[in-house]
Amino acid sequence: MSVGSTTEPGRNSVGAVAGTVGRVLRWVAAVLGLPVALLTLWWVLSADSETFYLPPLAEILAAFDDVWLHSDRLQADVLPSLLRLSAGFLLAVVLGVGLGVLIGSFRRVRAFLEPVLEFLRAVPPPVLVPVLMLFAGFGNTMKVLVVLSGCVWPILLNTVEGVRAVDEVLTETCRCYGIRGPARLWHLVVRSASPQIVTGLRQALSVGIILMVISEMFAANNGLGFSIIQFQRTFAVTNMWTGILLLGLLGFLLAVLLRLFERWALHWYFGLRQSQRNDGHR
Repeated sequence: MSVGSTTEPGRNSVGAVAGTVGRVLRWVAAVLGLPVALLTLWWVLSADSETFYLPPLAEILAAFDDVWLHSDRLQADVLPSLLRLSAGFLLAVVLGVGLGVLIGSFRRVRAFLEPVLEFLRAVPPPVLVPVLMLFAGFGNTMKVLVVLSGCVWPILLNTVEGVRAVDEVLTETCRCYGIRGPARLWHLVVRSASPQIVTGLRQALSVGIILMVISEMFAANNGLGFSIIQFQRTFAVTNMWTGILLLGLLGFLLAVLLRLFERWALHWYFGLRQSQRNDGHR
């Protein structure tokens, strides 16, 4: 009896570790599978390219090391771009979630602001770049505002929809137990709307990267967008492609970080969905 009791926990622990390793490997394969396949296809199709404007991927990767890793461009161009993106994105999160909770919670506020919000949402953020340049100048403030102007809408609209979709049964339960004020706002409204909010964050991130580059192409003396447009203007086409490749790599890494944050922040939500699927299979 004692041998069986010691062997069974050992088997269970080994099985748990194997299951965890299997899930990690499947996640890595799902995340990296398509990018690796596309890069391989690009490598093969461009191997014999003699076009000046589309050099082989091998040549681009060879230049990547010198242009970005063995120079000061990471500090001079990449870091300022990431800081502007982070500032605009975080401001959009604060503004979008705050206004979204307010608008979604009160029907009269939503009815009053909806026409104005629909008008502002219909204005493409790149069109606002010249306007923001007039008011904010050519510095970092303008670039942060450009990112903010595009990122706020996905977060705001998804937050509004998430707040409106709060379960009425849970709302009545909070009312019956006297849960009000900040406790109700955090534990009921924000947590119930958090899956929609995170969906808005994912959409806003891709928009923010695009606007970061556009703002740096208009008026800047550093940044990824500035470097790419300077390479293009000086006909350094291979270097230009390295900048595009780096931009895609940064976007991919930021998306992975946001996905990890999603898994951490919404672990309760994914656990609930998994338990519902398990109950459905029984």
